[in-house]
This record gives sequence, C-alpha cells and structure tokens, in this order.
Amino acid sequence: MSRRGTVPAARSRGGSGPANQRPGGAAERASAVHISALTKVYGIGDAAVHALRGVDLDIPHGDYVAIMGSSGSGKSTMMNIIGCLDVPTTGHYRLDGIDIGSLDETQLSLVRNRKIGFVFQSFNLLPRTSAFENVELPLVYGGVRGPERRRRALAALELVGLSDRVEHLPNQLSGGQQQRVAVARALVNAPSLILADEPTGNLDTHSSYEVMSLFDRLNALGRTIVVITHEEDIAEHAKRFVRLVDGRIVEDRRLSPVEGLPPKLGAAESNHYPKARAPLAQTQPGTGV
Repeated sequence: MSRRGTVPAARSRGGSGPANQRPGGAAERASAVHISALTKVYGIGDAAVHALRGVDLDIPHGDYVAIMGSSGSGKSTMMNIIGCLDVPTTGHYRLDGIDIGSLDETQLSLVRNRKIGFVFQSFNLLPRTSAFENVELPLVYGGVRGPERRRRALAALELVGLSDRVEHLPNQLSGGQQQRVAVARALVNAPSLILADEPTGNLDTHSSYEVMSLFDRLNALGRTIVVITHEEDIAEHAKRFVRLVDGRIVEDRRLSPVEGLPPKLGAAESNHYPKARAPLAQTQPGTGV
C-alpha cells in the first residue's frame, strides 16, 4: 500500500517494474487507460445482468476517444469503471499505469481527485459559489495551499475563455459558460484523463459546438479525453470512435492519428492553411496507433 495521501506508483503491465522499459533503458510511459478482459455483472443467477462482456480497450496518452452506445449498451458502466466510480466483476484496469483493482477506498479517492477530471451533463456546480471557487474546489480537497490554488484556478478559467467571469455565480452564466467552468474544474489538477459524460446533453446546438471545440483545442495541446455520448455529431469531434452493443465493443475505428489534430480542428486548419500546415506539437505524445 502506498503512503497515506499519495497516489500509488504506476507499474508495468507485467507488474514487476515501475514502468515499461525500452531496449535502451529509457522508461516508456504507460497508456492513459488500459482495460483487458473486463466484465461487469449485476445480480446473480437468473436475475444477473451482464453489463460488460470481456471488453479490451487501450487508450494512449494524447488520444481523444468517443464511446457510443444506446441505452443498455454498457457505456455508462464503462464510464463508471474508467472513472473509478465502480469496480469490474472480472478483468483488469490500469489508469496511467496504476492497477486500479489493487487500491482501497482511500487510494481510489486520491486517484479520482488527482488523475481524472470529470465533466458531467448537469455541470454539477455549487449554486451559491463563484466560478473561481467552483474551479478551485478539487485543489481544496487535494490540500493545495491558497496562493497556488488561486494561480491554478485562474489559469484554468483563462484556458477555457472565462477569465472575465471569475466572480460570476452559476445562475449568472449561460449553459455553455457553466459547462466551460466545469471543464476548467476538470483541468485544474492537470489530470491524466478528462472523462466527459454526455457533456452537451443539456446544451443548445451553439453551446454544444463551443464546448466540443474547446475539447478539440485541449486535445490538440496534448490532453487525453474520453467522451461518453449517444450523439453521432459529438462523436465526430474525436480521433477515435468506439461503439458498444450489449456490453461488447462492436466497432473501434480511428478517425485521426493520436499524434495529429482532432478531425474537425484539423479540417479547419487545412481550410485556413491548405498548402502549409505543420502539426501542432503535443505536450503528452501518445504511443501511436
């Protein structure tokens, strides 16, 4: 067990070392998400519901994945397991190299706070709390001191284009602005993964486009993003499309390279610079697919 208050160290998939090793001895960063032979069963006997049936999924750092499926497909169960909000019945899950199945509740709470940035459909902002205070909340829980909290919260709000709405309450913001505050809150701890559950479900078309364009830009800067959605036009923003049916992955299609721009952002860049467009450097390069 790790020391209290610290996130467990990542280990290689073989379980013997701190990270995968390349032939020259340099450490190879573990995938952001690595799932193997994952199952989830609710209930027992004749009443058992098989929500996930032997799922395998690897998401390298810098990837941008849309997980789609209709009601009952298993996508919400998948989201809960990736977000460390639920545990699988069988199989293995590693988040940034950490074996999630080996953690106790205290360690899981630390991982959720420091490794995952959540964005929910309903925003989940505290109603009587300013945008700034909502964004700094994960840092408060993480024990970050006041001056550093303020610096990081303001930087996150600036990144999502809300530096002029720092003191606004949620009811003084549009739906799109509230979701951007939620994205800033997800970013403030510099997580390994941004996990967005139906992030545009409560937004109009214009606000949905603004939020997804923000995700596009964040991914172009190297952020790893997983979006759970049932909308095809939202999934088209991602670099990779995964479809679940009856607890199984039935489609896993790459739309854009891990190291490249998200498809819609790449198309916009090509339209502006049709003859000469250099790829944007990533701060968290993926393993390549």
